[in-house]
Amino acid sequence: MSKITGFMTFARETPGERPIAERLGDWQPLHLHLPDERLQTQAARCMDCGIPFCHKGQLLNGMTSGCPVNNLIPEWNDLVYRGLWRQAYDRLAKTNNFPEFTGLVCPAPCEAACTLGISDPPVTIKSIEFAIIDRAFAEGWVRPAAPARRTGKRVAVVGSGPAGLACADQLNIVGHEVTVFERDDRIGGLLMYGIPNMKLGKDLVARRVEVLRAGGIRFVCGVTVGEDVTAGDLRREFDAVVLCTGATRPRDLGVSGRDLDGVAFAMDFLRGNTRSLLDSGHADGGYLSAAGKDVIVIGGGDTGTDCVATALRHGARSLVQFEILPQPPAERAADNPWPQWPRVYKMDYGQAEAAAVFGSDPRAYSVQTVELLGEDGRLTGLRTVDVAWASNGDGRPAPHPVPGTERVWPAQMVVLALGFLGPEGGLPAQLGASVDGRSNIAAPYGRFQTDAPGVFAAGDARRGQSLVVWAIHEGRAAAREVDRWLMGETNLP
Repeated sequence: MSKITGFMTFARETPGERPIAERLGDWQPLHLHLPDERLQTQAARCMDCGIPFCHKGQLLNGMTSGCPVNNLIPEWNDLVYRGLWRQAYDRLAKTNNFPEFTGLVCPAPCEAACTLGISDPPVTIKSIEFAIIDRAFAEGWVRPAAPARRTGKRVAVVGSGPAGLACADQLNIVGHEVTVFERDDRIGGLLMYGIPNMKLGKDLVARRVEVLRAGGIRFVCGVTVGEDVTAGDLRREFDAVVLCTGATRPRDLGVSGRDLDGVAFAMDFLRGNTRSLLDSGHADGGYLSAAGKDVIVIGGGDTGTDCVATALRHGARSLVQFEILPQPPAERAADNPWPQWPRVYKMDYGQAEAAAVFGSDPRAYSVQTVELLGEDGRLTGLRTVDVAWASNGDGRPAPHPVPGTERVWPAQMVVLALGFLGPEGGLPAQLGASVDGRSNIAAPYGRFQTDAPGVFAAGDARRGQSLVVWAIHEGRAAAREVDRWLMGETNLP
C-alpha cells in the first residue's frame, strides 16, 4: 500500500460521460476517460484493507457481491498508483480474459463490496480496470496467446458470447484446437448484438476477436448448430463440446393484443438496430425504428435501459418505461446491508438521457400491463393497472392489482424487456443433455459437464440470465473442466 491516507485524502472521481445533448445525436461510445495522473490518484484510495471483499464474487441475498472472476484488485490498484502499468496489466490478465468488456458494461459488484464503501464512496475500480486494458492495447502488451504445442484434441464451442470466448481462449492457451460456432453474421454474441454501440463499441469486440483468431482459434459465423451442423457432426469431428448459447428465449407478455403490429422483443429491437448500424449506418432501414412514436418499454434492468437509450436516438416522440416493482429507496434499507448489492434508486445512462429530453425519469413503478390496444391490427396503446406487493400466503410477495387505478397509455411501439427463459432450440436434447426445472442446460456448477459424455455447458445457458462477468467466470471454469476431462489433469486456474 503506497499511500496510507489515500482514501482519507482523495475524493472519489469518476470519468463521467459525454454531454447528453451531444451523444444523443450519434451512436458513439458515451464513456469518457480520466488522464493517467488522476487515475493514479483514484487508485491511491484503495485501502489494502486486509480482507478485501471486492475480489471475492459471491451471491448474497440473491445478488452478486464482489468480483466473480476474482480480480486481484488491491494489487493492481497499488501498481497503478505507482505508475507500474505493465505489471498492473499482468495481474489483471491473470483473472480476466476481457477487461475491456467488464470495464465498460459490468455493473461493478466489486465497487458495491469495497470496504471503503461502508462509510465513504467506494474506489473507482471499474474505470481503473478499463484504463489498464486500454493502456495495454495502446502499448502493444496484449498479444495472441498461441500455445507452444498442440495436444491434438479438438473442442467445439457453440456460441461466441463472453462465456464462449472466455472458454475458447482458455482451451486454446493449453493447446487444444478450438472452433467457435456462431449463428449470427458477426462474432461476439451478446457483446456484439445485445449491447448497443454507445455502451460497448463494436470496434473493441472486433479487436479482441482478432487477437483470439491470431492465437489460433477458428471462428465460424452464420451457422446454427443443431440445424446447419448437427449434433452427430459435432460428435464425429470434436473430442468435446461446450454449449455457451446463452439464455436467449425471451419471456413473453401474455395479454390480449399481443399479436398487434408494433410489439417487439427487446433483443429483436436491439439486434436489428446494431446490425443495420454496422452494415450501413442505418441507411438500409433494416431495423425497427422508434422515430416519431410513443414508445413504452416494459421491463427494467440493463436490457430495458438499452432499449430506452436506443429509442431516444431514433427520435421517439415520447417514452415511458414500466417497472412492476416499487421504486427502490434512496438509501440502503435495513435488510440490505453492505456488502450486499445496494438496492437503491438510481438512474442509469438511458434514464438520465430520457430525463434530459422529457424532463423526468421515464420509469413508472408498480405498473402492470393488462391489455394491448389497437386498430386495424396495429398497436395504438395499452391499458395498465397499479399493483401493490403483498404476500400470497407462501411468504413471498406478489403483485396485487389496486382497484380504480386503470390507465390507458398511447403507444405505437412497445418493447418487451421482460427477461429470458433459457436457451433456444433443441441442441441440448440432440446431444443427449438434460435441462433443469428452469429450462437451463443441466450441468452442475464446478463440473460444468452435462449428463452427456464430453458435453459441457457454461454461462447463461447453464445458470440463466446473468452478468457478463459471470459468463466470463463460467467460461474459464468450464474450460478447466474440459481440459481435465480431455487430459486427465489440468493446469488451468
